[in-house]
Amino acid sequence: MAKLFPLKRMALILNRLRSGHSITPEALVEYVSDRARLLDERMGSVSLRTIQRDIKTIGELFHIDIECNSSGKYQIVSRGDMADDYESLLLNFELLSSIDSDITLQKYVISEHRRPAFNINISDLLYAIRECHPVEFDYTLVRHGGKVVSKKVNPHFLKESQQRWYLAGYDTDGELKTFGMDRMSRVSVIGTEKFRRNEDIDIPSLFRESFGIWNNPSDPVEEIVLRYDALDGAFVKTLPLHSSQEILSDTSDGLTVRLRLRITNDFVMALLSRSRSVEVVSPLHLRQRLHDVWAEALRRNDPAQSFKQPMGTT
Repeated sequence: MAKLFPLKRMALILNRLRSGHSITPEALVEYVSDRARLLDERMGSVSLRTIQRDIKTIGELFHIDIECNSSGKYQIVSRGDMADDYESLLLNFELLSSIDSDITLQKYVISEHRRPAFNINISDLLYAIRECHPVEFDYTLVRHGGKVVSKKVNPHFLKESQQRWYLAGYDTDGELKTFGMDRMSRVSVIGTEKFRRNEDIDIPSLFRESFGIWNNPSDPVEEIVLRYDALDGAFVKTLPLHSSQEILSDTSDGLTVRLRLRITNDFVMALLSRSRSVEVVSPLHLRQRLHDVWAEALRRNDPAQSFKQPMGTT
């Protein structure tokens, strides 16, 4: 468990310096020490040298640069393209691991019961990414009947999508792929090998025009117009479906929005989650796709049809 302490400290540092806040080195040491003991008594107090080491690691690993300003206070001075995703990972990790390990915090924080279930050490993956070591693991292919295959990957970054975390890296065929961390097991870092990190990846563009974990360049980017009633529209406004979302109409009758992205299965599932009011204005093929899903669902759940129990069940 002690190997996770640096991750918790880094999460505390980032949490304190978010939104342009600044703090003296002495106050940051006191803040991290106090919060660390609250999260886990075994963490104990930390020194300025420890904080400085953590800040250096944050810059190297998460591309979030923290420096002292002219007033001698620490503040975030620059953030890499994937900094928000990495910061989200750290802060989620801090909260969830704290809830799991400290019965006291469970009095104050009500966590989501439906969490992605993975039994791998995140710190090992982050170490491999930072030090450019390949990783080996067993991977379960859900769409192929649960077949388990062995993988060797050059890891490049972690990505969150739809409450799940993914490892993105180069497979042995040279293709950049994503692997669901909930389907990974027996992960080992090959510390005796090093790979050259591809620094030319345009990380933001990988997911800019997609919904979900991957962007297939062969799928066209399409303009999508959706209409919701006022209730669902209020939620869609506060949590947009995609970064390209723009409001075309917002009245007491409902909300109409426009998006530009590649239509994936994940996107269709997101639309279905608001089936009670969503209407696809365009494109027509997406409207037909949802219609077919709903038609099949109606047939399958027709209350006039008796449920036929599978053979061999009780």
